[in-house]
Amino acid sequence: MDIIELQSAVRSVVMGKDTQEEHRIACTRYEDGRVRLRNPHIELMDQDILYHLALGSGSHDLVEMFGDVKFVCMGGTPKRMEQFADYIMGEIGHKLPTGTRLQDISHYSYRYSMYKVGPVLSISHGMGLPSVAILLHEVIKLMYHAKVRDPIFFRMGTSGGIGLEGGTVVISEQAVDGLMRSFYEIPVLGKLVQRPAVLDKKLVRELKALHHADDPYDTITGKTLCTSDFYEGQGRLDGAFCEFSETDKMQFLEKLHKSGVINMEMESLAFAALTHHAGIRSAVICATIVDRLKGDQIQTPKEVLDEWQERPQKLISRYIKKYLQTKGRFMDSYCGSPCVKSPRRFKLVQQESENYD
Repeated sequence: MDIIELQSAVRSVVMGKDTQEEHRIACTRYEDGRVRLRNPHIELMDQDILYHLALGSGSHDLVEMFGDVKFVCMGGTPKRMEQFADYIMGEIGHKLPTGTRLQDISHYSYRYSMYKVGPVLSISHGMGLPSVAILLHEVIKLMYHAKVRDPIFFRMGTSGGIGLEGGTVVISEQAVDGLMRSFYEIPVLGKLVQRPAVLDKKLVRELKALHHADDPYDTITGKTLCTSDFYEGQGRLDGAFCEFSETDKMQFLEKLHKSGVINMEMESLAFAALTHHAGIRSAVICATIVDRLKGDQIQTPKEVLDEWQERPQKLISRYIKKYLQTKGRFMDSYCGSPCVKSPRRFKLVQQESENYD
C-alpha cells in the first residue's frame, strides 16, 4: 500500500459516510459548483482538443457556447438524440432565431452528434462501454472548460427486460457487471483500476415521482446488468457463437431476476462510474423492448418500438421542465453556432478531429 492509499484508508476510518461523501465532492467541485477535473495535466496544456467532439479550449469560446448548460442527455444513436433535441425544444419552449435550425455541433468529428437546446445538451454516445467512456471523458472536460455549475447527466435508451413486459420504463438504482460487481474495471498502466458505479439515489426518487398515474405503462426502479457484448454476454442463443444450452441461459436469467436485476444493457456501468468519479449527479432511464425470460429476438413492430423509446425521453423532459420552472430558467440562449476564438486553431481542431483514430 503506497502513502496515498494509506492516507485514504485512514481517512475512511476517521470520517463517517456523510463526511466521506462531502470530501469526495469537494475533490471534484469548486466552491461555486464548477466541475474540477481529477487531472492536473490539463491546466498545463496550451490547449485541450476534444478530438471526438471537434471542439478545443483554444479554438472555441466554450464558456460562451456551453456555460449555461445544466442537463447533459445521452443516448445511443445520432438520430435518436436529434429527435430528443427537437422534442425537448418544444417541451421547454425554446425558440431558435428566425431562419436557423438545430445544428450538430460535432459534425466535423464524424463520431458523435451533439445538439444544444438552451440549457440542454443532447449527445449520442454510440454503443457499448468503450464508446460511452470515451465520450464521457471529453464531455466532463467540456463541462470544466465551459465552467458549467452542478450539471446533471442522463442516459436514456433501450434495454432487455428480465421479467418485465415490453415498454416498461426502468430507472436504474444500481449498475452491475456480468459478475454482479458494482464497479467499472479498466486496466491503466498495466494495473486493474476499479471505479464504483454509483447513480444518484435522490435523482432516482425524483424521477420515479414524476411517473403519472395515467401513463399507460409502468415505471419501476431496480438493478441494471451492464454487459460488454450483445450476444454471449447477455446469454443470447442467436449469436454467431453459443456454447451453452437453453437451460443454462434460463438458469442465468432466473439468477439475475432473483438478485434484483430487472433489465440489461451495455453502457450504464461506465456511465455511472465516470460521472460518480467526476462528482456529477446522474441517472439511467431505459425502456424495455423485450422480456428476456420469454425470448431473445425483438419482434415488436417498429412503430410500437418507436413509441416505447420515447418514454424515457418524456420522463427526463418532465424533470427538466420542473427544474426550469422552479428556477425560472425558461429562456432563449445559445443554440449551437460555433463561437470561434482563433480561426487558425479552429481549423487545426477540425483537421485533428477528422484524422484522429
